[in-house]
Order: sequence, then C-alpha cells, then structure tokens
Amino acid sequence: MFNPTREEVRRFFCDAWKKKTEGHILDSMEILAGDWMAEHPEYHTLLADPEGALAQDYTPERGETNPFLHLSMHLSISEQISINQPPGIKEVAEKLSQKMGSEHEAQHLMMECLGQVMWEAQREGGQLSPEKYLEALKKLV
Repeated sequence: MFNPTREEVRRFFCDAWKKKTEGHILDSMEILAGDWMAEHPEYHTLLADPEGALAQDYTPERGETNPFLHLSMHLSISEQISINQPPGIKEVAEKLSQKMGSEHEAQHLMMECLGQVMWEAQREGGQLSPEKYLEALKKLV
C-alpha cells in the first residue's frame, strides 16, 4: 500500500502544479491532480511556493482547511468513482453531481462523508467501513 509522507504529498502537488502551469507533460495522476488544483484558485499561490508549502502547518485550532488533504480527498474520491469502489459510489456520485449541478460541489459533500468514516475508524482503532461510507453517501441524494 502506498503511504506517502506529508512532504511527499506536498511535493507531488507542487511539482504537478508547476508542470501544469509550465505546459510540461503530465502523467495520469498529475493530470487529475492538476484538474482539481485548477478548480481551487485559492491554493495557487501556495502551490507555486513548494518551500512555503512544506513549512506550513494546518491545525484544527487555526480553523483553516489543509489544502493538501483537501486535494488528496478529491483524488481519492475520483479514484473511488472511476473503479466504482465501494460498489455503488459511481451511481451516487453521478446523482449527486446532477443534484448539485457540479461534480466539484458533489465531491465536497462526499468529502464530509469520507472524513466522518475515516475519523470513526481512527477513533475506534479499526478499518474504514465501506458500508457506512456508502450509506452516508446515499443519504446525500
């Protein structure tokens, strides 16, 4: 299982952003990441400053969204939809995108569900429950 460090994740996004903005060839994951980064102009300054990105801390006390976690969740949800895992997520995502009028806004709602089941799994010291996740997602549509 791939388990990148905080630095690796941040470097990936910053490097992919640089390649995208400079017109370099991107691999498939960089293309997907670049598309999601383009949807978040509020992160562009940070993404253009790799050293600043590496130094930045995001804590609940600061009340800021961690842009790297946010973008990583977009990638995770996009991958889940592309392989329909958990089974049924693709249909839920399509319905929610239609309901919201935007894939982007639909994914933001889906992130809330993913974050909740991730938090519950951590709190309980267990595995993420795909069933609970899909159940929460279905309540959105």
